[in-house]
Amino acid sequence: MKLNLANIDHGVTEQQQKLADLIKRFTPTDGIHSTAIPSLALIRASEISQPIYYVHQPALCIVAQGSKLVILGQESYTYDLTQYLVASINLPISGQVVQATVEHPYLCMRLDFEPGQIFDLIRDTPSASPKPDHSTSRGLFVSSAKLPLLEAVFRLVRLLDTPEDIPVLAPLFIREILYRIIQDEHGQSIMQFAVQNSHAQHIAEVIEVIQSEYAKPLRIEELASMVNMSSSSLHHHFKAITAMSPLQFQKQIRLQEARRILLTGSTDAADAAFQVGYESPSQFSREYARMYGLPPKSDIKRLRHTLDIKY
Repeated sequence: MKLNLANIDHGVTEQQQKLADLIKRFTPTDGIHSTAIPSLALIRASEISQPIYYVHQPALCIVAQGSKLVILGQESYTYDLTQYLVASINLPISGQVVQATVEHPYLCMRLDFEPGQIFDLIRDTPSASPKPDHSTSRGLFVSSAKLPLLEAVFRLVRLLDTPEDIPVLAPLFIREILYRIIQDEHGQSIMQFAVQNSHAQHIAEVIEVIQSEYAKPLRIEELASMVNMSSSSLHHHFKAITAMSPLQFQKQIRLQEARRILLTGSTDAADAAFQVGYESPSQFSREYARMYGLPPKSDIKRLRHTLDIKY
């Protein structure tokens, strides 16, 4: 896969190269590297990865070299150094590095953020005006990387060279980065969760309940009543934000948790199935194989022979 640099702004490519050089310096080995800035992680991979399944928390991801494929529900998002990805809310996804070599490793920065940071920005930014509460949009998007955002990201990562400056300057640079995102064309995807009593905010509450009570039977009517929505409206807005139904969302959370349990080696597939809420081990095995490509026992055996890192 070759990138056509002719169609990319020269200033953007130059800034991306500077960012790549910086990330490479702070990631001597493959994997996810935490940093002195608590919400910032740097990632390196020297080869194409297998799909990794996890719940993507609210974060900005910028690839400085290589490219990555993310799958949400039935939707695919591929992004490279021409773009950035934002997850606005917790979403079960699969992610796979699809372009990386030892000579040109995949290099990425991930900046986690909290809803409160977005609330503060909207309050202090007159031009930030979320759409009315009847409008909902996907909670994950890919957008074109622009120079002001890349410059702010570079300044943040460069603070790792002067850790004494981090307590004062990192919050300022992070605020600028989030400001650039909400001002971009897809900013509504983040801002929608900051509107009090909006459909998006109600869906965020439902997602939190499903995540914390994934092993319990899913009762749509109860969830809808909890957030003062009709069942049909809940289904509509939930799918608009997550690209899946509440039941599909719960199933992915259950299967991801079951896989984690099985990897610990403390139980067998039937016990893992019951722990995450399945009443039928055979149904669990079918759905597990449909999601991961192999039955539980074979999948776990394969996983234990690979590097299980969330790139």
